[in-house]
Amino acid sequence: MSASARCGACEPRPPRMKIAVLGAGAWGTALAVAYAADHDVTLWTRVASHAQALRASRRNERYLPEIALPDGIRIDADIAHALAGCELALIATPIAGLREALHAVAASGVPAVLWACKGFEAGTGLLPHAVADEVLPAAVSRGALSGPSFAVEVARGQPTAITIASNDLAFATRVAAELHSPRLRLYAQDDLTGVEVGGAVKNVLAIATGVCDGLGFGLNARAALITRGLAEIARLGEALGGHGITFMGLAGMGDLILTCTGDLSRNRRVGLMLAEGLSLDAVLQKLGHVAEGVSTAREAAALARRMGVDMPITRAVADVLDGRLSAAQAAERLLARDPKVEQEAVLERADEADLGALQPGAQSG
Repeated sequence: MSASARCGACEPRPPRMKIAVLGAGAWGTALAVAYAADHDVTLWTRVASHAQALRASRRNERYLPEIALPDGIRIDADIAHALAGCELALIATPIAGLREALHAVAASGVPAVLWACKGFEAGTGLLPHAVADEVLPAAVSRGALSGPSFAVEVARGQPTAITIASNDLAFATRVAAELHSPRLRLYAQDDLTGVEVGGAVKNVLAIATGVCDGLGFGLNARAALITRGLAEIARLGEALGGHGITFMGLAGMGDLILTCTGDLSRNRRVGLMLAEGLSLDAVLQKLGHVAEGVSTAREAAALARRMGVDMPITRAVADVLDGRLSAAQAAERLLARDPKVEQEAVLERADEADLGALQPGAQSG
């Protein structure tokens, strides 16, 4: 019987690991909850008072108040102590905190790390794997965890499928099997760049979609925007060395659709509030959480300009965020663009691919 045909109850339990989840926001908390039943999990937060509150209430009142923390999750505000003896570090900080967390991982001797943050590092414009390559010893196995996943649904155990990407496919396949569960299914592949570009730029397009919805443009316009946004992701991703077929999968189209249409999307809410005429400062204050699309829009637009990649939606979002255009002006600019022959790079690549290439790099079950 194939792996995909086995019932979840019949699948063997993965070996128990000692895991440190770095970052106690919504996503880090959700990952800790998701893995607490099968692994020994420590959840690290940089703020000692936050750690005390988590221990006292067993609930992350600020970031994921709906979910009770299982008793097995240890809470720590000392990152070195949290990482001591761990087999795997899961970094779930915003990308602004990635480099610092990687330095701690490098100093700890932890042999493997996955990052779940999405975007380009501010200032350097680097994707997460490039930051990791600057910081980590070569012997540390590494990869990205990405795909369509709202934190609260993962924490509730609602069915979710995401991707682990690494330049070392054997590592991605092994860790996908170790972290796989019937409700949180993991698929391994080796297009690390493509997966990271998809995860980064989809947040920018979610802001654009929120603007579109907030201005009342309708579902037809939303569908067109998402489709043209996927073309922007593919153009940039391929220019950076990603594979066109990646953008048709979970970390591309899947994550884009979820973030652009789901009411739980923080980046979409940013767009909705910008469409109301709120300033960016007011939007972020009202949101109360990090919306990675804000910083990513600027970095992606600058990168596209340097590389000569056409990304009009991303550029328009960056102009709105930096105050050069209002949301309505940006929408009008996009609507006024001259019609062109539709040549989706992602579809061209799909047509060229053989059937085998349409499958994930490795399927964990």
